[in-house]
This record gives sequence, C-alpha cells and structure tokens, in this order.
Amino acid sequence: MKVTTPRKLADLFVRLPLGFHLIYGVQDNVFSWERMLEFSAFLENLNIPSPLLAAHISVYAQFICGILFILGWKTKWAALTMIVNFIVAIVLVHTSDPYPVVFPAIMMLSSAIYMFLNGDGYYGLANFLKTRNQNPDNNHNQPV
Repeated sequence: MKVTTPRKLADLFVRLPLGFHLIYGVQDNVFSWERMLEFSAFLENLNIPSPLLAAHISVYAQFICGILFILGWKTKWAALTMIVNFIVAIVLVHTSDPYPVVFPAIMMLSSAIYMFLNGDGYYGLANFLKTRNQNPDNNHNQPV
C-alpha cells in the first residue's frame, strides 16, 4: 500500500505535541532539585513506596521519552514506557479525581497507545536512518 503525503504527516500531529508536553511537564523537576523533592513529597502523601526513586523514574522516563517522540526514534519503546507510566498515574493518583482532572492523563495514555501501534513514523529519525542505510549511493564506507 502506497502511503500518501498527508498520511506520512499524520503521526507528527500526535508525536510532536506528545513529546513537547512530556518534556514541558517535567522539565522543572529535571532542572530543579527542589521541584523534584516537591514531587517526591506528593508521591509520599499518596503512600507510593520509595517516593524519591519513583519521582526520578517517572520524571526522567517522561523527559527521555519526550525527546524520543520528537526525534521519531525508538518510539515503540518510549510509548510502552509511557503506557505503563500513565496507567500507574491514572490508577494511583487520579482514581478519585473528576473526569476533567483525569482527562490530560487519559490523553497522554491514548497518545502513547497510538504511538505504540504506529511506530516511529515517516518523518522520524528511525526512518531517515533506515532509508539512508538502504541507499547504496549514500554508503561511503564500502571499499572501492
């Protein structure tokens, strides 16, 4: 099946905002120890075991996966990580919250599921590297 240009672009409208939002949502925790401690205290109030470790895992997973989504590289692994992350967030943090409060986490989970099912996308680093390696004109490492 031939993939049309609009179809090639379609994943960008999920991948780029998803990646941006993940990075934006945790960058304060990545670059500020005080904010990381606040997040850890929030998790401790929810009786999450090892709250500081859990805070680090969640924050850095979101930050790294956000970068991977934007690059379009290893998106299935990033998506699987975010699926687990947001299922845990919905179950442990948002079960008693009203729908409007849970909605962002549901959308992040849904977007991660979409990325898991669709992969890196046409305009991603993985596809660029794959096509580059398959084109013999671009392989300058072959002996003459």
